[in-house]
Amino acid sequence: MIHISSEEHQKLISAKKYQELISELSHLLKEHFSLKQENSKQQQQFKSSSEELYLELLEVMDTVESLLNYVTESPEISPQFLKRLPRSISGIQQKLLDVLQRRQVCSITPKSIIADFQMCRVIDYEIREDLEENTILKTVRPGFSIEEKILRPVEVIVSKKS
Repeated sequence: MIHISSEEHQKLISAKKYQELISELSHLLKEHFSLKQENSKQQQQFKSSSEELYLELLEVMDTVESLLNYVTESPEISPQFLKRLPRSISGIQQKLLDVLQRRQVCSITPKSIIADFQMCRVIDYEIREDLEENTILKTVRPGFSIEEKILRPVEVIVSKKS
């Protein structure tokens, strides 16, 4: 039997531990490099999608600017312009909705005539004895969600018994 001094035994354990630490360090460095590459890739994708969003919003802004220029530069607003104005504003609204939809932002439609307080925010009540309480009487502002998360609840006016 070979006798190993306690000091030599300590060195053997240290050498084994040293190899384990080197292996773990190597693994961590590889993981760090991989995460750094993934982070860089995600930053580039975010930058690209942000630029796309900005271009889409600039297109909407150009349309609004065109309308504003016509209104401010025309001494008198023609009846034809006033007749087309609701359609022009509706076109701007549709462009904005398209921008949102391309980013999976969807309009919320209440599933029932009774307000669901998880997707609706009551902003006013109207006394109505002929209706069940919390019946939606009017939608004041539409709500929007992305996936399952509600970004903005539907703002509604509901009925209330006296």
